[in-house]
Parts: sequence; C-alpha cells; structure tokens
Amino acid sequence: MSIKHPIISVTGSSGAGTSSVKTTFDNIFRREQVNAAFIEGDAFHRYDRADMKRVMAEETAKGNNNFSHFGPDANLLEDLEAVFKQYGETGTGRTRHYIHNEEEAEAYGMAQGKFSEWEDFSEKTDVLFYEGLHGAVRNDKVNVSQYPDLKIGVVPVVNLEWIQKIHRDTETRGYSTEAVMDTMLRRMPDYVHYICPQFSETDINFQRVPTVDTSNPFIARWIPTADESMVVIRFKNPRGIDFPYLVSMIHDSFMSRANSIVIPGGKLDIAMQLILTPMIMQLVDRKKRAA
Repeated sequence: MSIKHPIISVTGSSGAGTSSVKTTFDNIFRREQVNAAFIEGDAFHRYDRADMKRVMAEETAKGNNNFSHFGPDANLLEDLEAVFKQYGETGTGRTRHYIHNEEEAEAYGMAQGKFSEWEDFSEKTDVLFYEGLHGAVRNDKVNVSQYPDLKIGVVPVVNLEWIQKIHRDTETRGYSTEAVMDTMLRRMPDYVHYICPQFSETDINFQRVPTVDTSNPFIARWIPTADESMVVIRFKNPRGIDFPYLVSMIHDSFMSRANSIVIPGGKLDIAMQLILTPMIMQLVDRKKRAA
C-alpha cells in the first residue's frame, strides 16, 4: 500500500463482468478529474494466442489437461507484482495491450492475439487502476495482494458467470459452445486454487445473483438482465460504512448481514458510485496531502 501512489485493483474471473465495473470507474475518474494509469490483466499473460495454443498442446501431451490462463504458469505474476511495487514506491511502471479483436488490431496495427510493445505509464498519475484475473493473487511465490490500497472483487454466482462467458465467447469471439465448455473444464483447478481465494483478500465484493432459473447454464438462451438480479455487496471491514445512508439512497435495498447490503441489480451503478467515489477521493486527497 502507498499513500503517495495509490493502487486500485478490480479482480474477477473470465465472464464475471469486470469490464462493466471498469466503465463505472472510468466515469468516476472523469467526473472527479482523477488521472489514472491503467493495467489490463491480459497484458501480463505469458503467451500470445498462438504460443498459448502451442504450450497447451505440449502440456496436454505431458498429461496436464488443466494448463490455463487462470494459473501462475501462464502469466507473468512476478512482473505484475514488480509493477505494483514500483508504482507504489515511485508512481512509475509499464504495461502493454493484448489485441482481442479486429477493431483493436486495426487500431494498434497488429494481428489479433498479439501483444503491443511495453510502454511506460504517463507521468504524474493520481492512481494506478488494474482490472483482470489476478489483482489480489497470493501464493508461495508472489503476493500481489499486499500492494493495492483498494481491492474490489466482481463475483457473480458461478452459473451466471458461466452463462455470461458462454454468450460472450460465442457471440463476440466466435467460439462454439463446446469449445467454451472445454475451456471452463480445463480452467477449473486453477479457478479453485488461484481465482476464488482472492475474494477473501478483497475489500469489497460485488456478487450478482439471478432471480430467474439458471440451473443449466449451457442451454440458457439469454443472460439474466440486471432487473432479473440482485447484487450482494460485502465489505471486508464495515467500519466507517454508512449503511443507513446507503439503504435510504438505494430503493428496495436491505441489510442481509452486518457487513453486507443487498440491492436490486439495476441499481448496481448508482451503488458503486455512492460507495466507491468517496473511497477513491480519500485515496487521492491523502496522496495530495502527502505530496
């Protein structure tokens, strides 16, 4: 953690909805004139698309059917930890971009599935914002979790997460449902050992729970809408959280535990604005006072 150079990390599995949460942060940063440096978790994958396919095939031939982007061997977690440490100490660091689609390929002048060149962060940023798979990871080799000043988990119930991933990967990335299912099965051990434990490290978790039947996510024709969901917001340390104010401001919300509030899914953005804006500004104000 750093007073002069704060770090915010948003962590969630593939298909969890972290990109949507990033949009809310973008809006807060723009409205409050916060100059943020950004890291996409994909930037710290170890392999580009072609190399990942090759290494997966090699691992499968060795009998390892569970090599995945969720695990440490497919990622540059030591490098990510080093960037977090460097930014916390000096406000500097670097990142790159993974080219997901044709639009990005055209913008970067590179093929899909490749990485852009490493680039340094802009000078004099207020915060570092990370969004990806490993923003709070900790194991026997790395402890990324020790550096962010604010850690957010985005954790839909698993059937909803799978539905969102299946629809995203089939509709926007061109995969078959069977291919997506194979990916999910391959990732399961790493999901259990490296993704889930992070949500015990996070300061706040946003967990969307559908109020419609998602019993078989593999045949779901639609993703449950926000209005067909509730969101459980859990605070690791509820001290200082004005729950009566939040309940009064978010219609139809209620407390489910002493550290948890439940809200209608359609109110997630306003809830995040109410909860996160003062936290972000506290980090920025603390930074300015220490300068």
